[in-house]
Amino acid sequence: MTPRRAGRPLVPAYLSTGGVARPSRGSLERLSVLTRTDLARTDPVRSAASAPAELSAAQHALLDALGGGSLTVVEAAVLLELPVSAIRVLADALTDQGLLRARPPVPVSDLPDYDLLKRVADGLRALKH
Repeated sequence: MTPRRAGRPLVPAYLSTGGVARPSRGSLERLSVLTRTDLARTDPVRSAASAPAELSAAQHALLDALGGGSLTVVEAAVLLELPVSAIRVLADALTDQGLLRARPPVPVSDLPDYDLLKRVADGLRALKH
């Protein structure tokens, strides 16, 4: 077997999306959180095998990757070795079919204060000793 060349995917991204270049909605960001819905979770042993047969191999792979929980768009892209733009197209199509739920990223203003979290962690460590 010939070793894979670094930096060049075996399958071009446009083939994994079925030739679709842009997502239908365009609302997914790089840090949007993707989660499988109950429609794609009917059989945990077979994972995405219960999804419709007309899904592409890349869509099945994305559903399989989300079997253990949620991933961001960027994490899914790294895991499947596809560009972020291809994951956006795949996830958008799966969302349209009700097999995937996408949540926008948490705004920075809604994140807890780092100094407060550090003080709480330090206090818990002090209680432990």
